[in-house]
Amino acid sequence: MAFSKEPGQSPAALLEKGNPTKPVLFFDVDNCLYPQDSGVQEEAWEGIYNYIKSHVGLDKEQAAELCAEYSKTYGFLPEGLVRHHSIDAKHYNSTIDEGLPIEALLKPDPKLRQLLQDIDRSKVRLWLFSNADDVYVKRVVRHLEIDDCFEGLSYCDYARVPLLHKPKREKFQEAMKDAGIESITDCYFVDDSYLNCRGAQDFGWTAMHLIQDGFPTPPSRASQHQIKSLEELRVIFPQWFKN
Repeated sequence: MAFSKEPGQSPAALLEKGNPTKPVLFFDVDNCLYPQDSGVQEEAWEGIYNYIKSHVGLDKEQAAELCAEYSKTYGFLPEGLVRHHSIDAKHYNSTIDEGLPIEALLKPDPKLRQLLQDIDRSKVRLWLFSNADDVYVKRVVRHLEIDDCFEGLSYCDYARVPLLHKPKREKFQEAMKDAGIESITDCYFVDDSYLNCRGAQDFGWTAMHLIQDGFPTPPSRASQHQIKSLEELRVIFPQWFKN
């Protein structure tokens, strides 16, 4: 893995290693660094429905309703399952995310890699920020052949009680600490989740809500920017690119 920093380091520790303070562009992973119609999401939901059927005792239709309710209420389905059904978050995560056939569904995208390489690292730093665990995130970006494009990652620790995740304000604070960035106004964020982008904007970050072609547009914007492709970053932030 090419990540040069581990989560949890203080800004002072990063600066001591010679990392100057500069803006950080945080990237979500799922449905953000690969096409939303790749089939990963469908596989994940199928696994979730089966898990809820086995551990909560609901059929698929009831499970879908429960997922919608908890996702809306908490912004993160596992939190609802832990709170109301005593689900072991770590077991849930290992069953769902680690069981996804990533290698069969995804393939490296040379255009994405070129986009990331065209960003001038002397002007902005790139950091991964996911509600998945670190093992899954590393597995995905390694398979996509872009692991060397990011300095580090902030992820969800499913063994932690209570769970800390996007869009909680404390999770954005933790991501800043992980990345060694002190100024909220120097934080930029790309995510496909409406709630995560709204949470980021409310926290003071500049957020780009990614809605890929073929997927519904919300009646109101989640954040400052709404994009259909990561390529639009070239237009929004031309000062960050080499060419």
